[in-house]
Amino acid sequence: MKRVGGRKSRRTISVVIPVYRGETTIPSLVEQLAKALPELADAFEVILVHDGSPDGSWKNIERLAARYPWMVGIRLMRNYGQHNATLCGVRAAKYELIVTMDQDLQHPPQEILKMVEKLEQGYDVVYGSPARLPQGFWRNLMTAAMKRLLANVMGIPSIRRISAFRIFRSHLRDAFVQFQNPSLILDVLLSWGTDRFAWVNVNIPPAERTNYNLAALVKASVLILTGFSTAPLRAASWMGFLMTLFGLGILVYVTYVYFMLGSLPGFPFLASIIAIFSGAQLFTLGILGEYLAHIFERSMDRPAYVVQEIIGDSKR
Repeated sequence: MKRVGGRKSRRTISVVIPVYRGETTIPSLVEQLAKALPELADAFEVILVHDGSPDGSWKNIERLAARYPWMVGIRLMRNYGQHNATLCGVRAAKYELIVTMDQDLQHPPQEILKMVEKLEQGYDVVYGSPARLPQGFWRNLMTAAMKRLLANVMGIPSIRRISAFRIFRSHLRDAFVQFQNPSLILDVLLSWGTDRFAWVNVNIPPAERTNYNLAALVKASVLILTGFSTAPLRAASWMGFLMTLFGLGILVYVTYVYFMLGSLPGFPFLASIIAIFSGAQLFTLGILGEYLAHIFERSMDRPAYVVQEIIGDSKR
């Protein structure tokens, strides 16, 4: 443990794991945590949030909670999404340091120590970033682009090693204690409370199967852009301005051709101009539609998640 003033400081850790189709992986993951956590903290807990998984994940969570006194199982009413389930576990955590990780055994519990040591250097959030991305080229490229986008939206462009494997201080929850919306990115919420972010390289094995496919990455990117940034609106404004300049240029060209040559280009010319302006208008309307959709969702005041059942830890 870390020494403060010649004595050991008490370190307490909550581990939050969203579970979806994790029937085959969570028993092994919890066993690894049972070996690693006693070496890391004086007190700890593992919170498994069942995110409406259609397999036998909840039965395994019940068995694990009966076996380990530090295990907590939270069952949501339905599937809300990875970030929503993680937020639920984060809000339920009772210890000073909160670790979030995936269920697919890609985040080795023994690597948590590296993140803890980095956090104790004065940071509030530390990511465990793979030294080598474990997916294929195009998937890695898309993931890197989304992380770069997310870092810029967070206002911390230097942190591009964002990962679901993270550790942060529990007091950061105060920054988003009133947040209640089904569309969320946990990393953005954390950035509301601090700018002291860091990352460390960890050993990440390749995953046999992942629930986060290319379509999910695209959806997350759109949410980051339109749910937590005004950049697309500004881009639409600039596009309108540039299209206006382009239209003025076309007017000058048409006037010049008319007076100098006495004739104008025919249908292909007009069709191309109409297509350009129509495309720009439809693109801008699409951006406005995304923002209106987010406004509509927030106006309904839908919760980020609804808890159906909690097992383990009678003090909750």
